[in-house]
Amino acid sequence: MRPPPWLDSGTLGRDLMLAGASLAGGLVLHALGWQPQVRPNAQVPSVLFLPPLVAVCVAVGLRRVAPRASLAVGTGALVVDTALGSSLGTVLVYTQVLYDACVYGPPRLWRWLLRITVALSLVGAVVGVLRYGHWRGAALGVLVVLAGLLPVLTGISVRQYRDQAAAERARAEQTARLVELDRRQAVSAERARMARELHDVVANHLSAVAIHATAVLSVPGLDRGQVESALRVIRESSVQGLAEMRQMIEVLREPGTSGGPVRSEVVTARLAEAGGLVERVRAAGLAVRVRTDGTPGVLPVGVDLAAYRIVQESLTNALKHGTGEAELTIAYRPAEVVLTVENPVRRGSAGLPGAGAGLIGMRERATLLAGRFTAGPRDGRWQVRAALPTGEGG
Repeated sequence: MRPPPWLDSGTLGRDLMLAGASLAGGLVLHALGWQPQVRPNAQVPSVLFLPPLVAVCVAVGLRRVAPRASLAVGTGALVVDTALGSSLGTVLVYTQVLYDACVYGPPRLWRWLLRITVALSLVGAVVGVLRYGHWRGAALGVLVVLAGLLPVLTGISVRQYRDQAAAERARAEQTARLVELDRRQAVSAERARMARELHDVVANHLSAVAIHATAVLSVPGLDRGQVESALRVIRESSVQGLAEMRQMIEVLREPGTSGGPVRSEVVTARLAEAGGLVERVRAAGLAVRVRTDGTPGVLPVGVDLAAYRIVQESLTNALKHGTGEAELTIAYRPAEVVLTVENPVRRGSAGLPGAGAGLIGMRERATLLAGRFTAGPRDGRWQVRAALPTGEGG
C-alpha cells in the first residue's frame, strides 16, 4: 500500500515522522534507565535530560528546511546534555543531526564540520590519555570519532554520491537536448533542401508555362501556328516538370512504399544534359548562345546536380527578367567547373513576380560544395557566376 503523499521522500512530513521516531526511541531509553554518563552525578535528576532530547529531535525535523538552524539547535542541546552528564539517547539522535547537516547543508558547512570533528577526535584522544594517565584513555577520542566524525564522513559520502548522480542526470538531460536540437536542425536542413529542390523543379517549368500562357492571352491576332507553338512549349514544360516531380517524390519515399527499391539521389538532371535545357528555353523565346571551354569530364554527383540546377535557374531568370537573349559559358578546369550566365536586364519592367528564392538556392548549392558564387549587375548586364570544385587536380 502506497503511503500518503505528505510522507513521500523529501517532504516535511517525512522529516517530522523521523523526528517523532527519534523522540520515541530516546524516551524508551530514558524509561529503561539507560543514562550512561561521562561524569556520573546522582544529584542530577533524570528528568533534566528530557529537554535536550526534545531539542535535538526538533533539530532533526528542521534538517531540510533550515540545515544551519538544525545544527545550531542540535549542538546546543548536546552541550546542555553533556554538561548534565551526557545521555545515550541525545548523543545518538545528534549523530543524525550531523549527518543531515552534511547531506542537506551548504558545502561550506560540511567542510567545517569535517575539520571540527577531526580536531575534536584528536583532542579527545589526548585529553583521555592525560586524564587517565594511560594510553587506553585514547578511547575517549574513539567515542568522539564514533559519535561525531563517522556521521560526518557518512553524510559527506552520501552527499557526494547524490551530487554526482544529479550531475549525471544533468549531463543526460543536456545530451538529450543536444540530440533533439541536432534532430531539429537536421529536419530544418532537409526541409530547406526539399524546398530548394521543389523550387528548382516546379518554379522553372511553371515560369515557362506562365510566360507563354500570358503571351497567348495578351497578344491579339496570333495565328494558329503561333498558338500551337506556345501550347507546345507549355506542354513540354509541364511534362518535364511532372517527370522531375515524380522522380523527386520517388527519392523521398520510404523503402517499400513504391513496390521496389528506392534510388538514393538518382537524379537525371546532369550538366551534360544542359543541351536539352537550352533547347527548351530557346523554344520558350530566349535566344541562348552556349560556349564550352575545356574538355567535359565526369563530375561528382553533387556537383553535376548543382551545376545543372544553377544553369536552369539562371536561364529561367534571364527568360523572366531579360530582354530575350543570354549567353551561357561552361568552363571545365582541372579542379573545378565554372558556370557563367549573362543577359541584358529589361528596363522598366519587373517581369513575373518572384521571392528571390532562386538566388538564395543557387548560393546555398555552391556554398555546400565549398564553391564560389556571385550574382549581380556587371557592365550593364546581369551576370551569374558559379565555380564548383570537382575534387580533382591540386
